[in-house]
Amino acid sequence: MSAPVIWWVTTGEAGFRSQALGLVNAAGLGGEEKIVGLKAPWSLAPPGLWRLTLKGLDPAKDRLAPPWPDLIISCSRRAAKAAIAVKRASGGRTIAVHIQNPLAPIGEFDLVIAMRHDGIDGPNVMQIDTALHDVTAQKLAAAGEAWRARLAHLPRPLTGVLLGGSTKRHPFTPQKAQALIDGLRGLIGPDGGLIVTPSRRTPGAVKALFHETFGADTRALIWDEQGDNPYLGILALSDRLAVTGDSVSMVSEAVGAGRPTLVFDIGGGARHAKFLDNLVQRGVVSLLEPSASDLNRSLGSAHPRESGDPVLSMTRQAEKTWIPAFAGTSGVEGVSTPPSKALDGSPIPQSATPINATPAAAERVRRLLQART
Repeated sequence: MSAPVIWWVTTGEAGFRSQALGLVNAAGLGGEEKIVGLKAPWSLAPPGLWRLTLKGLDPAKDRLAPPWPDLIISCSRRAAKAAIAVKRASGGRTIAVHIQNPLAPIGEFDLVIAMRHDGIDGPNVMQIDTALHDVTAQKLAAAGEAWRARLAHLPRPLTGVLLGGSTKRHPFTPQKAQALIDGLRGLIGPDGGLIVTPSRRTPGAVKALFHETFGADTRALIWDEQGDNPYLGILALSDRLAVTGDSVSMVSEAVGAGRPTLVFDIGGGARHAKFLDNLVQRGVVSLLEPSASDLNRSLGSAHPRESGDPVLSMTRQAEKTWIPAFAGTSGVEGVSTPPSKALDGSPIPQSATPINATPAAAERVRRLLQART
């Protein structure tokens, strides 16, 4: 029997591509990436005409043409329309899986993998609490080995900081950056270490403020965007993580690394607020406020043992809430094991349960393919 033909289709944005790639890789399916664009008026066509939207694809990007795939995985609203068109053109033979809310009739898809805050449900809908991604335990283990020596000079506990950027209505201003810096200062105290990586979306003024504040501090390392990005090393080796809340993917990757995760909410609209509220209510993340001295006292130890410790409480809540949702017949789906070695090679106490929806979603996709073949 020949291998199934698989397309994974996005409109090219990094966040969409990482989710689709994470699902494809976790399912062990391989496949061919298709980056599409949909021009007006086809991008505005009603559902009854979506089969014709294949005629409106941007010729400067990938074409979708027969032979049709056995499985198409789409991520983004415009990619959803293209996936529906392919499924209809194949006479329904192509299995269509969409990641996120397609903003289209969900009955057009065999499976919709949607964030819980999207508020959609149905027999073909899998609700998830964190975004799909491609940050696996294997990648974290490799990054830990690659970065351990390079970060060995930083004191512990080590706080890793992932900086995002502005959203459409919520700019990441220097004022917000200063509030975050104030919170980080209180968090690390006089003895802790800090490593910070900006993203491509981080405003220049924000990066400059971090360099100005911590550039001469021997306890801190601010990536200067030269050479290798320490992003995966930060996820692998930090004792705790502080993440700006503008990126659902970045927050999801952080909690997937299995470290206590603090989110600094710079604003991101109603959907981002619902996403963060859900994680806070489930005890998966805490919010980092500018006055973080109390957080420093409660999170300062990498060995939470007291029953009243917020980190330990967060871990127990996560275990109660998350693990049963992903439990499978062969171990626990959705739970990966992060690297166990610290910067000096000693064991890292695992103080938070890694949360990753990707393995369970991948299993659903594999079952769809197996049922069809």
